[in-house]
Amino acid sequence: MTRSIAGNMPTLDTGRWASPDIARTRRPRTEPAKSAVALPVIPQDTHVYSIVKRAADIVVAATMLVLLAPLMGVVAILVKLTSRGPVFFTQTRIGLDGRPFTMYKFRSMRQGAQNDQHFLLDLNEQDGPVFKIANDPRLTPIGKFLRNSSLDELPQFWNVLKGEMAIVGPRPLWQPEAEKASDRARLRTRVKPGLTCLWQISGRSEVAYDEWVELDLYYIQNRSLLLDLLIVVQTIPAVLSGRGAY
Repeated sequence: MTRSIAGNMPTLDTGRWASPDIARTRRPRTEPAKSAVALPVIPQDTHVYSIVKRAADIVVAATMLVLLAPLMGVVAILVKLTSRGPVFFTQTRIGLDGRPFTMYKFRSMRQGAQNDQHFLLDLNEQDGPVFKIANDPRLTPIGKFLRNSSLDELPQFWNVLKGEMAIVGPRPLWQPEAEKASDRARLRTRVKPGLTCLWQISGRSEVAYDEWVELDLYYIQNRSLLLDLLIVVQTIPAVLSGRGAY
């Protein structure tokens, strides 16, 4: 199913074709290069699409927060019992039109772990400005399970309900990472960030950074209610597989 959306799609404004299989090997970490070609034109949302998408976001987010409340309660208890610190982890992410907002997650790392990132730069397994480690030593006893199952992301339904995020849209970057992004990558903020996206269903952290950007730009230029629905449907098996979730 994933290939029906992301496979064999033209890479924006370059004329070459993207491989149907996202790169499985790690690439050397490099600084994101400035775009050498004209930046793609980002189409405006239609009035109908904007209204229906926001209405769907509100209904889905509110429903999921109610239905998943017992599960979220259990996760909160496990987080509290297995490590010191707050249940929720908050982080400043960059949203629509470059505006910062506070994103919520269940804490999966020890308290203050974010301050230790500079000690682990040599272990980074993602290229571009993004920092990701498959077996991060800062994870709590239950942290890896929360990451692999995506349970740590459940509080973001609150971000969706508040209107800071959408169900479908590019994943928001942490502010320091977003500030290092190239002009082309910054076009990702021309739409509201989301819980899931083409990157999410294509292997997540297994996807090279440049291809991640191209997937997001492809979505932005072709976004529609049908594409949103297809991504949501394919998110279910992607989450259950746990592929690239770290």
